[in-house]
Amino acid sequence: MNVVNALDIYTEYFGLKERPFTLVPDPDFLFWSPAHRRAYAMLEYGLFTKAPITLITGEVGAGKTTLLHHLLKKLGDDVSVGLISNAHGDRGELLRWVLMALGQDAAKDASYVDLFKQFQDFLIEEYARGKRVILIFDEAQNLSRESLEELRMFTNINSNKDELLQIILMGQPELRDTIRSPELTQFAQRVAASFHLTAMDAPTVQAYIDHRLKKAGARERIFTPNAAKLIHEATGGIPRLVNQLCDFSLVYAYTDEVKTVNRALVQRVLDDGVFFPVTLTLEKA
Repeated sequence: MNVVNALDIYTEYFGLKERPFTLVPDPDFLFWSPAHRRAYAMLEYGLFTKAPITLITGEVGAGKTTLLHHLLKKLGDDVSVGLISNAHGDRGELLRWVLMALGQDAAKDASYVDLFKQFQDFLIEEYARGKRVILIFDEAQNLSRESLEELRMFTNINSNKDELLQIILMGQPELRDTIRSPELTQFAQRVAASFHLTAMDAPTVQAYIDHRLKKAGARERIFTPNAAKLIHEATGGIPRLVNQLCDFSLVYAYTDEVKTVNRALVQRVLDDGVFFPVTLTLEKA
């Protein structure tokens, strides 16, 4: 069996065009739960109102990156985007991350003052061309307090009443706790749009599973309601974990030569230990 067939082991069996439950963020499979609609609405609100800082948080695997990719597909030519993932280091290194994300050279021997002037000049040039610059930080919970304060200083680069720069922070719940600390009061005041993406409830998990299967080409419901309930219990309603458990369940159904995934089959996946459920403390929005 070649690698491709191994990866798509059950798709033909279930009449699917592709695997419905991959772990790679895919905007084409985006499921618009009420929480995801509100989170995306806040992203759009932040952009359209030119909010200095927009904050979106959620548990690991809650769907933040998928929303982000959907947003990137919708942005027009009047926007220059710099996407930074897992930025770390002191403020000089942060500025280098930013410049590289914007397609700018950041000379190794350049001083912080030189780098900042380069960044400022770039913002002004883009503004003169009728373009605005958006910096998007994914996994922003890894930013230090010093780095967050540096980002606040970036938003001070304005031209009269117009904003030259907008910042979007996407991160895990602890990012909200960091921003609420007394040391970052001024930063928090710049956050003009924010939303915390919570996990899915049981009915939403069922709808989510059905949606992804239909998107992949399924013509009939494959997961029973009781199976979906157990999947919700085992995953806490986190989309990435739901995907993983559903994927394993379809493999088990294929090897058992059954067309329906019921609660007993999902329980067997859990009992066999191929899926590692985690205990999550979910913050309520």
